[in-house]
Amino acid sequence: MNIIVCIKQVPETTDVKINPETNTLIREGVKSIINPFDMYAIEEAVLLKEKFGGKTTVITMGPPQAQEALREAISLGVDEAILLSDRAFAGSDTWATSYTLASAIKKIGQYDLVICGKQASDGDTAQVGPGIAVWLNIPQVAYVKKVEDIKDNKAIVESMTEEGYDIIETPLPALFTVVKEINTPRLPSLKGMMRAKKAEIITWTKNELDVDNDKIGLKGSPTQVVKIFTPPKRAGGQIFQGETPEAVEKLVNAIKDVV
Repeated sequence: MNIIVCIKQVPETTDVKINPETNTLIREGVKSIINPFDMYAIEEAVLLKEKFGGKTTVITMGPPQAQEALREAISLGVDEAILLSDRAFAGSDTWATSYTLASAIKKIGQYDLVICGKQASDGDTAQVGPGIAVWLNIPQVAYVKKVEDIKDNKAIVESMTEEGYDIIETPLPALFTVVKEINTPRLPSLKGMMRAKKAEIITWTKNELDVDNDKIGLKGSPTQVVKIFTPPKRAGGQIFQGETPEAVEKLVNAIKDVV
């Protein structure tokens, strides 16, 4: 079974800087980590490889510093890592990002399963995973909390809902977005860290991919951030003291003044 994991490197802190010209995050020089939900995707890929055999490949799109995230994934048991890095990819929205990642997956060729975290902590859109599935024209199951079985070129999974979960059977290849309930990510082993340190990180630019230049990067993003600003701090509230009827009357009068 060949499994591809798509991950994202995100800022470790909420104190991020914005490029005022492009309204995009400035990632250079900012300490980053693997998107927390993607850690569950990595672990599930490794667990499935351990159970069914095969190969695991991790992909990310970002600046050269994203190699750190790929090496960490290798230390956790992933076999191969690919970095999509090109200034032409900068400023991609979820549509352009999913298109670029799907193009890389097409270049890889043979795969049975693509796994993503349910969403990224810096964007919270949960759109990239499903977008990749659309570009690849494969079925996708979101919010997967358990992979029950894989056999006869089909997978049976539990997809979390607000009321509980649905049991879904899907043909392969397919794409899953996973939630934190699916597993407990392992810590890297010493052997894994040594292997990650020496591992070759494959880097692909737009020239290595079969992409339409009008569909990548900021130019190829149909959605763009027009303005980013910090909301003003909320003013302190009022406390109405006194006996209950008196306090209630004060509250009602205050509401009337506002309305």
